[in-house]
Amino acid sequence: MIEKFINPFTDFGFKKLFGGEQNKDLLIDFLNQLLPEKDQIKDLSFHQNEHYSRSAEDRQAIFDLYCENQDGEKFIIELQRAKQTNFKERSLYYASFPIQEQAKSGMDWKFDLKGVYTIGIMNFVFDEHKDKPDKLLHHVQLMELEMKEVYYDKLTFIYLEIPKFKKELHQLQTRFDKWLYLLSNLNKLTDRPVELQERVFQKFFDTAEIAKYNPQQLHEYRESLKQMRDYYNTMETAKGEAKEEGIEIGIEIGKEKGLQEGLEKGKKEEKIQIAKSLIALGLSVDQIIQATGLSAEDIEQLK
Repeated sequence: MIEKFINPFTDFGFKKLFGGEQNKDLLIDFLNQLLPEKDQIKDLSFHQNEHYSRSAEDRQAIFDLYCENQDGEKFIIELQRAKQTNFKERSLYYASFPIQEQAKSGMDWKFDLKGVYTIGIMNFVFDEHKDKPDKLLHHVQLMELEMKEVYYDKLTFIYLEIPKFKKELHQLQTRFDKWLYLLSNLNKLTDRPVELQERVFQKFFDTAEIAKYNPQQLHEYRESLKQMRDYYNTMETAKGEAKEEGIEIGIEIGKEKGLQEGLEKGKKEEKIQIAKSLIALGLSVDQIIQATGLSAEDIEQLK
């Protein structure tokens, strides 16, 4: 089937729909469905998404989108297509960049920080939340445990577990429902549903319609779609092969040193096999680290 609308989970698709001044109204409307009333966004400006560490030895960060609202608060928006080892740790690390960038030289600066929001739009479900199918939106802040009160409200993590959204068109009730339906089903739609006739969604469909793209845009989208499909296929194939090999290794080691040690060895071998496949596909070291949890040294040795 020839798709009428782009896949929003491709790099090209996500940035085409939500990135850039011409479509910032779409991003504002979407983000306001995730934020409480007191934090609603009136305006956004886009900033460079590549951020460098203080020293050459430290890892840099490249955000999908990096924005600032009318009050100077920072927004990191990340689209996560597949489950990633240490995803929460990555979110914390990324949030440190817009915090450090606010530091001003001189003795007059009093650490008056603006708020930082890290928003993860995830095409997977947290393992620890699989038994909560109705809980798909998570707001996380620092909390005083005993008093159950927010300790610091200028650092917020928002996670959206897209696969948990199961509503059909006739079940959509809120603007939030409609946005989630679009993210989940856009590339499967053959026309514009009557339930999504609001002006913001009409502009969204106009931006997403593949027939309106020029040859260069069409080429970029197809390349982005191919990369996404290759990534998924490689991951699934590597996981299947690695699981079989890991089980075999685990059984052999288990005969001599115990089953648990064997299983742990099998898990490490699984990560190695996945990394080998991703290296062959041409992914960067950073991408392979994110997918497997292996260290940069491990990956360089495999290369």
